[in-house]
Amino acid sequence: MIDFDRFRHIMGEAGRLALASWPGHGHALDVWDKSPNNPVSAADLAVDAYLKQELGALLPSAGWLSEETVDDPSRLDKGLCWLVDPIDGTRDFVRGRPGWAVSVALISEGRPLIGALDAPARGEYWQAIAGQGAHRNDLPITASNRLSLTGARVPADALPRVDHDLVLVDKPNSIALRIAMVAADEADLLATLRWGYEWDIAAATLIAREAGAAVSDAFGAPLAYNKRDPRAFGLLAAAPAIHAAAVDRLAERASRMA
Repeated sequence: MIDFDRFRHIMGEAGRLALASWPGHGHALDVWDKSPNNPVSAADLAVDAYLKQELGALLPSAGWLSEETVDDPSRLDKGLCWLVDPIDGTRDFVRGRPGWAVSVALISEGRPLIGALDAPARGEYWQAIAGQGAHRNDLPITASNRLSLTGARVPADALPRVDHDLVLVDKPNSIALRIAMVAADEADLLATLRWGYEWDIAAATLIAREAGAAVSDAFGAPLAYNKRDPRAFGLLAAAPAIHAAAVDRLAERASRMA
């Protein structure tokens, strides 16, 4: 359907474009708040514009939904749609930390067909194609096979007292990279209990699913993409054997917060 070599090149160029402005390499960066505690940078906008141009040329029939572009409802009438977060993990990006990635997914009839993350500050390129498995730097990855929720590794800054039996591991600011950690067996569980946007998670959830992880919203329901309202409440990505236990543990909290 598309030229995958060209797609990979576009992803790499987007990552290099972001890296050329990354404060972690000493670059000065123009940053402002779109809303309170919601930063955006000139690099976000530059990468977004580049991807819109290049992915549009790669697949002209596809719609477009991006964090940094005004939503065009015509995407709903198209069979295919690009979901893009030009820099997922902007807080890490503007602070010169490596926990950010360019996130791109191609959606067909509500389901991801292709998902890719380019994380150049970490030297990582992640990609999945529906039905063809998931890879990091061209090596296949397999999700955690943990059997017990107790002791599960969770990328987070802190845990509530009720979750004291879980184990903290390093947390990149990018939620896409945290989901990818489950895909690569570097974490056993990623859970959020807040409203989030499709562009944050579409690529990474395909990578996790193709690696063998179980993925759902906070209530255990399947995720759908390219919806009129491009939000979902919460996300669970987990080793398959602990997914149901995680849903049960979080059910009361999810119901209270949704």
